Amino acid sequence: MTSKERASLRGKANTLQAVFQVGKEGVTPAVAEQMLEGLHTRELIKGKVLLESCPQTPREAAEALAALTESEVVQVVGGSMVFYKENPALRKKLAEKADKEKKAKKALKAKKTMKAMKAKKGKKQ
Repeated sequence: MTSKERASLRGKANTLQAVFQVGKEGVTPAVAEQMLEGLHTRELIKGKVLLESCPQTPREAAEALAALTESEVVQVVGGSMVFYKENPALRKKLAEKADKEKKAKKALKAKKTMKAMKAKKGKKQ
């Protein structure tokens, strides 16, 4: 991941809410599973480390979770961690949705154009 891609992802992550927490037991399979579910739904997720009770530092926890889920650590600031994992199926789904919306807008524009042409034709007669 390039630094520009990382910077873009950090910007997008500002508005995200944390979808999982690492607590007093540290990184567990349950936390990794919860994180994988989040990465399946979205490519970019945020998590929290409870600083007072977690046996690991946030950076150590982030690296361990990234290794378990085969994702990339985008950022670790304080107790917040941001992860990214590309999901080709999700990208395909989003592309299909965008195409569908584009076709709907095009059809609506054509309908408006036809309506305007009919109105114009009616005024001439």
